[in-house]
Amino acid sequence: MIRMRVLAVAPHTDDLELGCGGTLSRLIRAGCEVAYVAFSIARESVPEGLPKDVLGSEARVAAERLGLSPSMIHIHDFPVRRFPSVRQEILDFLVSFRRQVSPDLVLIPSTSDIHQDHAVVCQEAIRAFKRASLLGYELYWNEISTHPFSSALFVELCEEDVKRKLDSLEAYQSQKIAGRRYMDADLVRSHLRVRGLQAGVEYAEAFEVIRWVLRA
Repeated sequence: MIRMRVLAVAPHTDDLELGCGGTLSRLIRAGCEVAYVAFSIARESVPEGLPKDVLGSEARVAAERLGLSPSMIHIHDFPVRRFPSVRQEILDFLVSFRRQVSPDLVLIPSTSDIHQDHAVVCQEAIRAFKRASLLGYELYWNEISTHPFSSALFVELCEEDVKRKLDSLEAYQSQKIAGRRYMDADLVRSHLRVRGLQAGVEYAEAFEVIRWVLRA
C-alpha cells in the first residue's frame, strides 16, 4: 500500500470507527499518516446520568485503539443535528485543515447518507478537498433503497484490523447503554464478512469512490 497523508472526517464521534475503523487500522499499519476529525460529541444524545462530554473521552480512547497518535485526534463540539446552520464554520475548518495537512486521501460520509449532519460534512468536505482523493464510507442504517450506497471500492481487512475495529467500538459504552444496535460486535463482524464475500476475501469494508486522483 502506498504511504499517504490521510484525513478521516466524522460528523459525530463513533462514525469513523463504524464506517472505516478497519481501514484506518490497515492504513496506519502500512505507515500512512492518519488524522482523525470528529465535529460533534453529541451532548444532546448522551444517555441520562452520564457526563455530557463522555463521547469526547470515549472517542479518544477508540481512536487510539485503532493506532492513531493522540496529537492527530481532533474533536469538536458542534451541536448534533444542527450542522446545516453551521455549514460555513465547518467548511472554514476543513479548508484551514487542508492548508495544514494537504491530505492525499480523505474519508468522509457517503453522498447517499441521509442524516442531515452527515450530508453537510460530506458536501463541505467535497468542496474543501476537491483536488484530493475522496472516499465515502458506509453507514448502512442511514441509507434508503431509492438512493443506495455505491460500493465501488473494497478494502481487505486482516483479523488484526477487525479486532482493532471491534476494540475501538467497545470504547463507546455510552452508546451501548443508549441501545445503539449497530454497535453490536456480532453485527459489525457479520457486515465485514458480507463485504468480504463480495470482494472475494474474508473481511472488507466498502467505499463509494467520489473522486480518485493518481499523481505522478
